[in-house]
Amino acid sequence: MKFKHMFKRTAVKNDAVNEKKTRFSARKPEVPDGLMKKCNACKTAVFVEEVKQNNYICPHCQNYFRMHAYRRIQMIADPDSFEEWDKGLQTRNPLQFKGYEEKLDKLKEKTGLDEAVVTGKLNINGIPTVVAVCDGRFMMASMGEVVGEKITRAVEKATEEKLPIIIFACSGGARMQEGIVSLMQMAKTSAALKRHSDEGLLYISVLTDPTTGGVTASFAMLGDIILAEPGALIGFAGPRVIEQTIGQKLPEGFQRSEFLLEHGFIDAIVERKEMRSTLSKILDMHITKTEDNTEFVENKEQMQTAVENDLECQDKMSAWDHVQLARDKNRPTGKDYIQLLFSDFMEMHGDRLYRDDPAVIGGVAKFYGEPVTILVQEKGHGTKENIAHRFGMVSPEGYRKSLRLMKQAEKFNRPVICFVDTPGAFCGLEAEENGQGEAIARNLYELSGLKVPVLSVVIGEGGSGGALAFAVADEVWMMEHAIYSILSPEGFASILWKDSKRAKEAADVMKMTAQDLKDLGIIEQIIREEEPLTRENMMQLKDNMNEKINCFLKKYKALSKQELVQHRYKRFRNI
Repeated sequence: MKFKHMFKRTAVKNDAVNEKKTRFSARKPEVPDGLMKKCNACKTAVFVEEVKQNNYICPHCQNYFRMHAYRRIQMIADPDSFEEWDKGLQTRNPLQFKGYEEKLDKLKEKTGLDEAVVTGKLNINGIPTVVAVCDGRFMMASMGEVVGEKITRAVEKATEEKLPIIIFACSGGARMQEGIVSLMQMAKTSAALKRHSDEGLLYISVLTDPTTGGVTASFAMLGDIILAEPGALIGFAGPRVIEQTIGQKLPEGFQRSEFLLEHGFIDAIVERKEMRSTLSKILDMHITKTEDNTEFVENKEQMQTAVENDLECQDKMSAWDHVQLARDKNRPTGKDYIQLLFSDFMEMHGDRLYRDDPAVIGGVAKFYGEPVTILVQEKGHGTKENIAHRFGMVSPEGYRKSLRLMKQAEKFNRPVICFVDTPGAFCGLEAEENGQGEAIARNLYELSGLKVPVLSVVIGEGGSGGALAFAVADEVWMMEHAIYSILSPEGFASILWKDSKRAKEAADVMKMTAQDLKDLGIIEQIIREEEPLTRENMMQLKDNMNEKINCFLKKYKALSKQELVQHRYKRFRNI
């Protein structure tokens, strides 16, 4: 709805006269102050109260209006739980910049804020959390000395009180009027967050429109988990500056949230109406709990039964038969196992370097109340998904994403559970340009010393180093009809016999079935399949796998970090 259509009016010429023959000018109807505003995206007139009720989102085009700091706090906090910190810090004028004090005074009067960020402590579903919220009304939330000081103090108090912190970023970057003093706030806030991280504490960064310049290049991009609102402008240099520099027009959607998700720099895009529930879920996943939440196995006899249940398989099938079953299009993929065995899964995206790889699905979930990190190599269902997931062939970005999540699991003392299903690492020009070999090697290196329990389950194909990068674990299990080998039978036959048609013969020679690898001491357990698995019948696995995973977690969580790493080293040292 346009302004001109909102109110009926009668057109009157300037020379019109009234009954007393006096001249008057026609007047346009006036809208009461504060009743309406115009959406800067669709240019439609909207009622302010309707926008407020809609979480400050345009009801016509779903454009996100910028939110005042206190309103955002009200949106996420438990009622009456917010305690404000460091209100009233005075901003200096280090450059003696002319007119700066007057500008600050006017903004304080207009906004009711003392500076561009509000900090304090609140509860989200009962979980105490430190928060810092930038407010774009105050000099576009540029980071001057007081902004940096308030954020740093908030981080320091969070560290002292062993609390998570959430920072809502909204900024034009460094504050020009404060020059080099503003620049130093980038280092100050980053150093405080490093200390917070070293204490094993959670930092959630939420990026809103816009987040640019020195804020992007400091605290905004340092979150353990980085969320963004839809359509937010996020980048270091502004789009206008980039266009002037390169002399080209930027593509549609450049530097928006969706662009950053695709390029691996944020974990998720969260709609405003879902922000409180999403933050609550993340916080709940990171609460330190002293009690044992695992509800399954209660005594050693049950644990031993679970371990021994599937030690041997009476296998009368050929190796090639196993290959065919492992590759069957109806076989469950990694995301099916997530749905079968875990609850509250929250997917995380990106390697924080270049891209998000859809061949790897990773995130945090709960296993009988206990947070665990899940990583799966995902082939997808059907041709369209197969292509989108590159048939489970992982790129360097996928290995770096998995490593990022493994190290995050180590920080928060979460077990890691991997599901392996790949014909091999992705081979291509782009993969080599981006360091495929280094990415796989780095996974092997870091996994060998990861100080949390690691379990890997080969559920389909386990091809070469592409699979091994997910399988340097305390134990490796295989589904009965899975395969795990140095490369594909076709590749083996091509290299050694110059004839890929001898793949069936190669499969027998390669010792690639679950029973072969159990006999060689490469894997610990074989998970029986009562019948070849499909997505329709995989429910048969649930109880058995739940019991086995529970036994694994009990066994390896009982070890110290040193014992855990030493056990893993000996496991591979003895092969």
